[in-house]
Amino acid sequence: MSLVKSISGIRGTIGGRVGEGLNPVDIVRFTAAYATQRRAADSTNNTLVVGRDARLSGTMVRDLVVGTLIGMGYDVVDIGLATTPTTELAVRAEKASGGIILTASHNPKQWNALKLLNADGEFLTDAEGKEVLSIAEREDFDFVGVDSLGSVVNKDYLPYHIDNVLSLDLVDRAAIASAGLRVVVDCVNSVGGIAIPALLRALGITDIVELNCTPNGQFAHNPEPIPQNLTQISETMKSAGADVGFVVDPDVDRLAIVCENGDMFGEEYTLVSVADYVLSHTPGNTVSNLSSSRALADVTHAHHCQYSAAAVGEVNVVRQMQLTNAIIGGEGNGGVIYPASHYGRDALVGIGLFLSLLAHKKMKVSELRQTYPQYQISKNRIDLSADMNVDQVLEDVRAAFANERVDTRDGVKIDFADGWVHLRKSNTEPIIRVYSEAHTIERANELAKQVMQMVQSR
Repeated sequence: MSLVKSISGIRGTIGGRVGEGLNPVDIVRFTAAYATQRRAADSTNNTLVVGRDARLSGTMVRDLVVGTLIGMGYDVVDIGLATTPTTELAVRAEKASGGIILTASHNPKQWNALKLLNADGEFLTDAEGKEVLSIAEREDFDFVGVDSLGSVVNKDYLPYHIDNVLSLDLVDRAAIASAGLRVVVDCVNSVGGIAIPALLRALGITDIVELNCTPNGQFAHNPEPIPQNLTQISETMKSAGADVGFVVDPDVDRLAIVCENGDMFGEEYTLVSVADYVLSHTPGNTVSNLSSSRALADVTHAHHCQYSAAAVGEVNVVRQMQLTNAIIGGEGNGGVIYPASHYGRDALVGIGLFLSLLAHKKMKVSELRQTYPQYQISKNRIDLSADMNVDQVLEDVRAAFANERVDTRDGVKIDFADGWVHLRKSNTEPIIRVYSEAHTIERANELAKQVMQMVQSR
């Protein structure tokens, strides 16, 4: 059994002993700690929002979370089966103190998690997250008496979310509807199966092929939307003669795109293409994390705008976007953050903007892909002995490549003239993750090998 406690929430495999898995006792403990932290942040706001994906454990976790919040004196707006971005929008719409999203994102079905939001519908800051963990460790919370118990109301926020997408100036419903596109969607048997077809219909698309859209939590394949897990939609694209395919993860904050020939558009290029479209109409700054493709910087500079990088993690990207007043940003895992909607990764927004781009360009998706800078990313790891000082290893790497451009905000990133290598230590395993990128996979592997050999020869 696994239980991972971090500043953004708690995730784990369902079951196990207390402290060793995501079980009822730990669910109640961390929910009460979160409620205590929100009470300290704003003692006058008595509302919290709860939404969940379609995992098998979702009903159990929801009942425990909602019951605990009521026991802490909070009124709960339960929006039921809902995407992560829908829940984020609901927090703002309800003017709530925060919200809890019950989802383990792309993790397999045995996992679930509590993802914690602030009053802006954004993930907790580092300081706020650490305070929740500290409160949970101390069990420093008080439940209210019978006369102060909270209440619960059920609402459906999907129509609100879809209206939000349709209201965006750069989502061109008329162009999308007139393009006559045939679209395949794979929603991995979670809440995307409710949200994505409904969005497509609202955008005027009538020819939709639905794969794995029954939200029963029985994931038809590994739910992470990466190429090796997407063979079904790849084959369907060709057999159905479709124009574009969309794949989302269980909580619908990541978007993968599939070309008409069944090839993957590339998760890194979800953000790149959408940013290209946004910048062509409304120039401004862009942001992605240090492990995302250099292609976004290239496209941004081609529009004579400024790009900046953030440490890995959505909360870090959002903060950098706010500091630089970025008009679009996100992460290379298919996460699009468009502040005109809200500060959160949102596959619905990504679909609306990408379809608008496709309708305007009037070209095949594979042709569109070729218009962008061509990069390949290689992902590797270095296994460390238990007694190895990871921080010292990273410092040695920094020193060894001091003649290159080096960024140490999040591990060590080395920018070479024709590519980069990013090393980050894992918070849960004795390993260093090594991501590298270049114009070819051979060169990306070569750059990674150069750095990894230096580490392993110590």
